[in-house]
Amino acid sequence: MEATIRGLHAEERLDEAARVALEGYGPEILGFLMALTRDADAASDRFGQFCEDMWRGLPGFRWASSFRTWAYTLARNAHHRALRDPHVRRGRRLETGELGRLQANIRTQTLPYLLTAVKDRFAALRQSLAEEDQALLILRLDRRMSWREIAEVLHAGEAAVDEEGLKRRAAALRKRYERVKARLRELAAAEGLLGDDAG
Repeated sequence: MEATIRGLHAEERLDEAARVALEGYGPEILGFLMALTRDADAASDRFGQFCEDMWRGLPGFRWASSFRTWAYTLARNAHHRALRDPHVRRGRRLETGELGRLQANIRTQTLPYLLTAVKDRFAALRQSLAEEDQALLILRLDRRMSWREIAEVLHAGEAAVDEEGLKRRAAALRKRYERVKARLRELAAAEGLLGDDAG
């Protein structure tokens, strides 16, 4: 999918690149936002903002990271902007015909599934963690991102760092991830979600 998006982008077929990106990554991005917000309306609004940001930013995207990493960064930024300004415009929709319909379809097909999954007891335990720790688990466990990609997403907007600095951030996130997993395991054991032989 990355190669397809990149090829369309290089040919300046931006509508098609956006369509492929939304079809491929849209449901998982919406799932990421749902996991962060635990609120279908908030996730939907932030997804709309993400789509708008992706559409506006696509012409200037320079491939310094994978498209997927950039998409998660945009989604996380949309989430944080909404947290800082709760009066941000709600219900954004792309007004570009097919892309607008695709965005609406992703919302209507993905949100009911996610709302059912939220009821899972393990998801409730994850929700009790700090937001940054939830994001770390989602990106590593659910989205299988590399440590470098996670460092790029979670440290977006901070001062630029060289390759060595990025490696240090990735190593620190790996250690944090181990602590978060241990904490989640403790919570699960306390809730009786682990078997008796889970040591």
